Amino acid sequence: MKITYYGHSCFSAAISGKHILFDPFISGNELAHAIDINSIEADYIFLSHGHFDHILDAAAIAGRTGAMLVGIFEIYQYFTKQGLEKAHPLNPGGQVSFDFGSAKSFASLHSSSFPDGSYAGIAAGFALQTAAGNFYYSGDAAFTLDMQLVPRWAKLNFAVLPIGDVLTMGTDEAIEAAKLLNVTHVLGVHYDTFPAIKLDKAAAIQAFANAGITLHLPGIGTSIDI
Repeated sequence: MKITYYGHSCFSAAISGKHILFDPFISGNELAHAIDINSIEADYIFLSHGHFDHILDAAAIAGRTGAMLVGIFEIYQYFTKQGLEKAHPLNPGGQVSFDFGSAKSFASLHSSSFPDGSYAGIAAGFALQTAAGNFYYSGDAAFTLDMQLVPRWAKLNFAVLPIGDVLTMGTDEAIEAAKLLNVTHVLGVHYDTFPAIKLDKAAAIQAFANAGITLHLPGIGTSIDI
């Protein structure tokens, strides 16, 4: 599966001719200054929670591409009230079929509010089952034993996990999460964007390798196959 990384927690998966984009925060990320959001393709945009560093460019990209926004009910309401007609609610525990496959939402242990401070529901992650492979994106998660529920729904090819620590899991907990998820490949996200979440990349890659897991840290704007 082709994965393109756009910095912070934003990435896209190319699946059966569709582009599934997650948590677009690009124009506000100094590390992603070379990325033109007007060049990004999207048929679906999944939003894990309401924090600005996960939804900043969602409306602009959805408005230009006609992509369907997917998120919990409060996020669905937030964007439909802004006039975006293509949106689909998906709360933790729920499952929806799309033309690329199916998506199931899982609760993620993290805070969530919109940029104006209003309630954004609870944070979530998503597991996708597709013909090209299955993966789980945890969103901004703390490590919880609930993660062992995800592979009961789908045998995963890889997981997308935050590794920057302080605001989410760090390296050690992400390794434990990968073990519960039964994956040997992890795309690391949510690191380096802010001073508090600077990552020693070499140390992180080695720590994962010591656990028998490959940690993928592609450069911003680059694509890899997992």
